[in-house]
Amino acid sequence: MDLLEYQAKTLFRQMDIPVLPSQRIDQAQDVKRLKIPYPVVLKSQVRAGGRGRAGGIKFVENTIDAVAAAQAIFNLSIVNEYPQVLLAEAKYDADQELYLAVVLDAISRRPLLLGSRQGGVDLETTLSEVQQVVVDQEFSPFYARKLMVKMGLQDHLILAVSQIVEKMYRLFIEKDLDLVEINPLGISPTGEVMALDGKVIANNVALQRHPDLIELMTNSSPPQQLKNGSVLPRTALNNAKQETSPTLDFVELQGNIGVLCNGAALTLATLDLIIQAQGKPANFVNLSGEDYFELTDNSRERLYKGLDQVSQSPGVKVILINLVTHQNASHILFSEIISYLKQKNYQHSLKSMILRLAFHPEGSDEKQLENLPIEYFQNLDDAVKQAVNFAQ
Repeated sequence: MDLLEYQAKTLFRQMDIPVLPSQRIDQAQDVKRLKIPYPVVLKSQVRAGGRGRAGGIKFVENTIDAVAAAQAIFNLSIVNEYPQVLLAEAKYDADQELYLAVVLDAISRRPLLLGSRQGGVDLETTLSEVQQVVVDQEFSPFYARKLMVKMGLQDHLILAVSQIVEKMYRLFIEKDLDLVEINPLGISPTGEVMALDGKVIANNVALQRHPDLIELMTNSSPPQQLKNGSVLPRTALNNAKQETSPTLDFVELQGNIGVLCNGAALTLATLDLIIQAQGKPANFVNLSGEDYFELTDNSRERLYKGLDQVSQSPGVKVILINLVTHQNASHILFSEIISYLKQKNYQHSLKSMILRLAFHPEGSDEKQLENLPIEYFQNLDDAVKQAVNFAQ
């Protein structure tokens, strides 16, 4: 379950991770009662990335401009999602921007610290510069400082940024999260650090152990107003949200290889391998959400929607599917992907697919792939090499 930025920053405040003065905006007229001095930035609160490029982030200098900007953002759909809430924040002048994250590595089943000196919206550059540190024993500040050294930070920044990473890790562990990300972590000319944007993904299975997270996600959303002016009850709103199709992490890049993975760390590693092999990612979808120990209705829906999204970009020549699942469920996932291709009449598609599963789908007949534009690989390096070859 992806949290919105303002919800993630609520958790950051609880961990003493520095964030800017902010105010939630439920409707455009609320900006007339801003308690934050101008200039401010208004941010669309949707789960998709690329809000700035899509027009969902606007800087304003006065109330008149703020009302107009808020109205425009509320009416702007980003990856088929309209914001129900905006976040107003004080403007911050950063001299440097970093990328930081704590994720669960799907292969080693260990926490993974990620960091790059290239933070912000230039994600493709960030991916090529990301440093990694696996937390393979009981956590200590040593792991955070090791990441700082690998990132090339010096002097006071090593201590300041490593303390942020330590707090991110503690939040990650205490709340059983799948991802804690700050992109960017702004650094002022005086060396002050500030989490300018935040992303948190909660583990659906672990939510029952954290009622505070459930309350944060349910009670912080505004009531939905109907056309007749009445308000939809919150229980009905929650039921409606459960019936809508899932929102996935979809990011478009300038390339020709589509990527579908399940897990933030796995996605980053796959993109890195493509770039190292001289390939160019066109887009990527992180299914996230579940560990795929079994294929539930929710995970099946996420899989089908992810395949739809990654296939529809016109610049894509080949799609690389790299999934980690439980050994007992891999053959079911294998069959579901074949079923998807047949349902979509993919036999005559000009786009090729490369499928790699971390566990070989025992009992699956690879003859099922005949007459379909898909090849199966067990080795990830071989799968990446073939995808790059097909894209040329």
